[in-house]
Amino acid sequence: MNADKYLETFIRMLRSEKYYSEHTTKSYRRDLLKFQHFLHEQGITDWPSVSYRQVSAYAAFRHRNGLKSTSIQRELSSIRSFYQYLIREKQAKNNPAKEVSAPKSGQPLPKTCDAEQIDRLLQSGNSQDTLFIRDIAMFELMYSSGLRLAELVSINLHDIDLSHGQLVVTGKGNKTRYLPVGSKASEAIRRWLKERAGLLKGDSNALFLSKQGKRISGRSVQSRLNQLIRRQQLDQHLSPHTLRHSFATHLLESSGDLRAVQELLGHANISTTQVYTHLDFQHLAKVYDAAHPRAKRKRD
Repeated sequence: MNADKYLETFIRMLRSEKYYSEHTTKSYRRDLLKFQHFLHEQGITDWPSVSYRQVSAYAAFRHRNGLKSTSIQRELSSIRSFYQYLIREKQAKNNPAKEVSAPKSGQPLPKTCDAEQIDRLLQSGNSQDTLFIRDIAMFELMYSSGLRLAELVSINLHDIDLSHGQLVVTGKGNKTRYLPVGSKASEAIRRWLKERAGLLKGDSNALFLSKQGKRISGRSVQSRLNQLIRRQQLDQHLSPHTLRHSFATHLLESSGDLRAVQELLGHANISTTQVYTHLDFQHLAKVYDAAHPRAKRKRD
């Protein structure tokens, strides 16, 4: 289809049928041209081929570039209206913007690390320090699977299957999800498991133990992260949530698959829960393997 032609006929329709003002129609055109430019940069030139994924990625892109939630919502409204017009004109079958919502206002994005900073943080070297080996395993797993702090400390030995690179966690709302575990994290955890028995006191099933041989606490994880930052001579303050958010940002930037990333994070946003349930684990693992900078599986 001729994208420019239908965009202009849509604008004319707004004037003739909706009686929108010149100011309003200019806003619609400006919003749609920005979206069209974003699509062109993704190699997409055909309006009907646009999917929920591209519209979601656009909303996330605008949010990361500082646009307010209300402005993003207005742009999404313009896109939805345009696709309703294309459907009416039998030029599109679906409205890809129908279920996309703008990020909530008042929730600034936390800081992230780039891949190089993550590499510096997680350099394990040949240290034989048991607690250092444990710490590297903890933070490799947090970044590998996008874990919340509470999820990390609650992991038991039977929750992780290193032979298949999978992890099961129970997140907010008692919701269970299955996550891929990258090769770097698997390697670090195998190294830690060799050390774990030396710390174990009693019959704890916890994957990660404290110096006292009990399940490590969230507070201790934060303290150990601060120590690791100093040890690795990083000049940036990080929190466990920074690693989780870096996981999400790096995957989204590499894959553009916002729904898959949100599924991996285990978000429970009511307005988007239904679309997550249509994604199976195999699809998520495929996205993960292709996009996560520390998940590349070795090929035989």
